[in-house]
Amino acid sequence: METHVLTFTITKSFSDWAKVYDESLPFQKTLGITSLFRGVSKDDPSKVCAVMQAMPGVLEQFIADNTDMIASSGHVLESTLTQVFIDS
Repeated sequence: METHVLTFTITKSFSDWAKVYDESLPFQKTLGITSLFRGVSKDDPSKVCAVMQAMPGVLEQFIADNTDMIASSGHVLESTLTQVFIDS
């Protein structure tokens, strides 16, 4: 299992972004993605952090297959910084 910590910018309000994200949670779950946290920076309302767990390759494939939906949320895809952690 991998834990993914993503930070990125958004062009819409956090509540607008979160609505799209939350609506995708059932679909994410069917793919084996578990959402652990999503939040907005207290200092910058355009900066978001999302933490998810999935088997290797699953989250990357989800993002690749759903770029239109993700972009529609206001998520600036090219701003995404991803860190992946494992429990060794």
